Amino acid sequence: MLIRSLSRRACLLLLALCAMPAWAAMTIEIVGGGANRIPIAAAAFAAPAGVLNPAEVIGADLQRSGLFRLVDGQDVRPQPVEPQQVSFPVWRGKGADALVIGQVIAQAGNRYEVRFRLLDVVKGQQLLGMSYTVPAQNLRLVAHKIADAVYEKLTGEPGVFSTRIAYVLKRGGRYELQVADVDGYNAVTIASSPESLMSPAWSPDGSRLAYVSFEDRKPVVYVQNIFDGRRRAVARFKGSNSAPAWSPDGRQLAVVLSKDESSQIYLIDLEGGAPRRLMSSSGLDTEPAFSPDGHWLYFTSDRGGSPQIYRMPLAGGAAQRLTFEGGYNVSPALSPDGKTMAFLHRRDGRFLVAVMDLATGQSQVLTDTDHDESPSFAPNGRMILYATRTGNQATLATVSVDGQVKQRLSQSGDLREPAWAPLKNQ
Repeated sequence: MLIRSLSRRACLLLLALCAMPAWAAMTIEIVGGGANRIPIAAAAFAAPAGVLNPAEVIGADLQRSGLFRLVDGQDVRPQPVEPQQVSFPVWRGKGADALVIGQVIAQAGNRYEVRFRLLDVVKGQQLLGMSYTVPAQNLRLVAHKIADAVYEKLTGEPGVFSTRIAYVLKRGGRYELQVADVDGYNAVTIASSPESLMSPAWSPDGSRLAYVSFEDRKPVVYVQNIFDGRRRAVARFKGSNSAPAWSPDGRQLAVVLSKDESSQIYLIDLEGGAPRRLMSSSGLDTEPAFSPDGHWLYFTSDRGGSPQIYRMPLAGGAAQRLTFEGGYNVSPALSPDGKTMAFLHRRDGRFLVAVMDLATGQSQVLTDTDHDESPSFAPNGRMILYATRTGNQATLATVSVDGQVKQRLSQSGDLREPAWAPLKNQ
């Protein structure tokens, strides 16, 4: 059995965020699901009274991914804790192909050891076994970590249940930049203002957020450390400063400035120096996004007469138009492997999330709502997080890259401008 403890960075993040105000979790509504889901059961862990039972979080995480179907085995008595206690015929009779078992053991100093095992019910074999020792406040994070491990073992892809998301919550006339678990728990406010906050963007190592604040009565780009709260203005030039995007090495920001004339894209070195203008077009250039390898900059421009998505090589060269279907395609976001681009496509007056295979140029519309915005890929590339408006309320939603699995995340107030954190801050 592997023995693990959470990384120091993860613990520091959780401690820092626990010191800030917490808000109620979002409501998650699953409105779609994959056709071929892996049937899996999560037996209740043996745990001290009053302590979070990881099985509840693990089961919810896996089911929410759309790749698993949760098998109810709560009537099996006793709930197994060790492999030798498992009656595989019973769990096969329940229809489970896989089973998660485990226990939470109290340690000195308000710490807990969490042991778990993943079992192949069909073959009657153990697939995985791990143990974490953590303080009480990290039990929920451990449950997400276990769900990540199970997901990766059974699908071959990294799980993202222990990652975090950033978004802007507008309520009561105030704007709050919040960071939360992907299931909406442990939401904390990173910045708050009566003026607009927008365009949060995670640094590649997940330690900082760049965003735009109107608190100076004009748009200014800030970079804020999410561990200690320190921040600084990195773009406060004459005119508008907006749409920050991190370079893959975290050393530069691409921003949109109007300090010279119309909105154009510049590179800002975070160590100092004057911003460097990347291009000079006759139109408005905005919404920059780096390719993961740092070779390309994707952006939106109306230089051709309507808002469309282009890309240009950062080593130098002409911009290339990528979208041609329809008169409005904006907000490019690149998948972690750089092979797929998510964007917003207007069709019949509706603003929808679409994806393009960059090798073939083929596009597919994924959503069927009316007004979506701000697509952002999960760090494993399986899902896209975006904001959508239903009636008078703006909520967050996710859709799988094949359009089969959809969820909505809502809470009191309007949720906007989501950004999914990278894996590296976990």
